[in-house]
Amino acid sequence: MRELPAAPVIPLSLGGPAHALATIRTQGLPGTDEPEARAWAVLHQVLDPEVPALSVCDLGIVRELRFEPAAGLAVEPAGPSLDGQLTVWLTPTYSGCPATEAIEAAVRDALRLAGFQAVQTVLRRAPAWTTDWISAQGRAKLKAYGIAPPAHVQQDLHGAVPIRIVRPDTVACPRCDSRDTERLSAFGSTACKALYRCRACREPFEHFKPI
Repeated sequence: MRELPAAPVIPLSLGGPAHALATIRTQGLPGTDEPEARAWAVLHQVLDPEVPALSVCDLGIVRELRFEPAAGLAVEPAGPSLDGQLTVWLTPTYSGCPATEAIEAAVRDALRLAGFQAVQTVLRRAPAWTTDWISAQGRAKLKAYGIAPPAHVQQDLHGAVPIRIVRPDTVACPRCDSRDTERLSAFGSTACKALYRCRACREPFEHFKPI
């Protein structure tokens, strides 16, 4: 039987570098003369603490960012750091999600490593986050990680922003693609996932709930 990936653990120390900086690479990033492009490139490396196969950008959590140079300074600084205010708007996946604070801390730590001196994160709760914001690349990463990606739900709600969890009729197994599956539990390792089993290959797997 194929082993499932170990369940990720949300670190208790939200301010330390271990959870945010271990995978961040600053080589090859856009230069300091392109601060917003540099910030986006960094954020694409910040992994979600609950589903570390995805970045916060893959999940669609990062909605907007803006860099404002310090007064009297050009955009391109003399040194390797960026003197100015960088603001990043984040939309939490769920209200009360225990990973929200960890994600904010990871975003700030990673951007400071890339040279940004002043980083502010702002939670934007409207419109509400939806699994439709997960990128195509993110869905492919979920499947490769062994988690069935969520179905698109936007069209099922006549274009409205989804505000409820939608239970699909069938969920395809991420390992063998069979749709002969059954739900074992409404909750998996985290509240945003459900536990399923494939009757064809007999493997258990998690499904990222569409919302």
